[in-house]
Amino acid sequence: MKKYLLKPPAAPAGGFRINYEAELNQQQLEVVLAGDGPMLVIAGAGSGKTRTLTYRVARLVECGVPMESVLLLTFTNKAAREMLRRVAGLLGTDLRILGGTFHHVANVVLRRYADRVGLKPNFTILDREDAADVMSDVLAGRAKLLNAKKFPKADVVLEIQSYAVNTETLPQRVLSERFPVLFEVAEEVLRAIQVYALRKREMNLVDFDDLLLLWRDLLRKHDDVRETAHQRWRYVLVDEYQDTNRIQSDIVEMIAGPEGNLMVVGDDAQSIYSFRGANFGNIIDFPKRFPSARMFKLEINYRSTPEILALANSSIRHNARQFEKVLQANRAHGPKPERVVCGDVSEQARYVVQRMMELRDESYEWRDMAVLYRAHWHSMEIQMELTQRGIPFQVRSGLRFFEQAHIKDVAAYMRIVVNSRDEFAWKRVAKLYPRIGNVAAEKIWKALEAQPDPLGAVSCDAVLAAVPKGAREGWKDLTRLLQKISTPEVRRAPSEMIREIIDGGYELYLQTTYANASARAEDVRRMADFALRFRDAQELLSELALTMSVAGQEAIEEREDTDVVILSTVHQAKGLEWRAVFGIWLVDGKVPDARALHESGGEEEERRLFYVMCTRAKDQLALVHPTIGDERGVMGVIQRPSRFITELDQGTFEEVRVGYEFDEEE
Repeated sequence: MKKYLLKPPAAPAGGFRINYEAELNQQQLEVVLAGDGPMLVIAGAGSGKTRTLTYRVARLVECGVPMESVLLLTFTNKAAREMLRRVAGLLGTDLRILGGTFHHVANVVLRRYADRVGLKPNFTILDREDAADVMSDVLAGRAKLLNAKKFPKADVVLEIQSYAVNTETLPQRVLSERFPVLFEVAEEVLRAIQVYALRKREMNLVDFDDLLLLWRDLLRKHDDVRETAHQRWRYVLVDEYQDTNRIQSDIVEMIAGPEGNLMVVGDDAQSIYSFRGANFGNIIDFPKRFPSARMFKLEINYRSTPEILALANSSIRHNARQFEKVLQANRAHGPKPERVVCGDVSEQARYVVQRMMELRDESYEWRDMAVLYRAHWHSMEIQMELTQRGIPFQVRSGLRFFEQAHIKDVAAYMRIVVNSRDEFAWKRVAKLYPRIGNVAAEKIWKALEAQPDPLGAVSCDAVLAAVPKGAREGWKDLTRLLQKISTPEVRRAPSEMIREIIDGGYELYLQTTYANASARAEDVRRMADFALRFRDAQELLSELALTMSVAGQEAIEEREDTDVVILSTVHQAKGLEWRAVFGIWLVDGKVPDARALHESGGEEEERRLFYVMCTRAKDQLALVHPTIGDERGVMGVIQRPSRFITELDQGTFEEVRVGYEFDEEE
């Protein structure tokens, strides 16, 4: 076995251009000056991870390591370009270092060895939209499937295929565990995935997943290629290692070899992307795979006050599977985080917005504040309250809640019942059913428009004649649903109306149309809970229309750099920071998510998510939760505070009570 010396690279004859001791703290300096061999750098939140990586690359170059021998892998090409730009600035020279995403480097490698993996060097890379076009073509070739109610759209089939690849799970298992509604058509879905793979090879195409798989296969099956990569890239540095999947870790570990110069940087406490295929074992088990690896910890935090870090440390220590570390503040003291107990969800929204207005009076800009949450629907009441108060905001977790396609679809059903001459609602709903496109929807509307009562005439001969033959079964389903939701009793219960819509076929439509169907269905159910406070469907629709109208006017002017409050899921907020952060809906079942608790390691990943939420805050942190909420059509359901709040050490927060007070079961 080859040996190496654990010593810093030699200093250049003329001395170093950079004064590393002056530029870095002691923990960062130890990483930058470390010698050869495998290294695991656990970089806590706000600890200067990018700075450390940048100076490590610069140090290698100053010590005489050929630039071509360094490989820098990041999760965005932008991040790699920024790091290399900084290195070039530090060294005052142009760089010849290969850096970028795994996919970017895979493309470079596969162009050279295309024939080894059954490709021609001029292969085309499919983006997500292109891949969907290819899959749609595959499904079109199996036309009879498209008539089946339960057969999924191209995006859903691609999601099944991609998740299977990135988690190294059989597609059959992905179907049974994540898409059980597709059980009846499982064989055909699997066949479509196989045909998609064949079609790509025939046309010399690869998608993003292929880039990683083919690169790994190339290294596994061809010793000469693996040895060439090992000799070329003597120093491999990987950023955000906690977010890598098993394919990516296999690639870098094969290039580096068992005792090579592989430096992986990441934070196990911020591993929150298992739903995308990230493998927590990559980082947590790195010392097992590399017994000679040295571990370094970056624990000095430059972002948050000591009080915020004390709370974050108090939370994450409850995780058993972790590398223990304690974030230490490099800033002056500030106010303690607040645990804010509200009466109900409306109180929660009013409190957050009122507190924002107070901070605005204390010299904060809107852009200095963010509301973070576990799921997109958690922001619904906040969005409405901000809109009503005229406060500009930007939603980073997707479209504004009431502007999402699935919410507007459900509203369209309701609009038909409230106003049966609503042409656009009829057309929107009609096109949700198989074999009805723009032309057919227009013909159907013309037939409905000619009737004195379009809703009452939905199944008359004149209307049925306008419905394509292949769509008539679906039209019967629509007819039955409209009859149910148009009764006087249901019209006066908009929450029940929404539940009838989703149970009457709309959930099946979501499951066969969208890869994130479960999240969309949950949005609709929460819209039904929201509707409990309205007397009838017309009142609800009027409120939605007014909210969307104001939001639409604001969105015209909204830009990335404008002074707006940020609303975001925690997943989208990772890596970002704000002066003031409001975490909302912090009750059990929401944070942690109830479904995640049933998965292996689920509670610990949810606690990491809470930790990420808290460590986004620089100066102010408010952990807000309602005491009652509407659940599954029942008003006033008692909410348990999140276990992540109740397990915090006493003294790490101040308690604030807003609105009504209730006895809580702690």
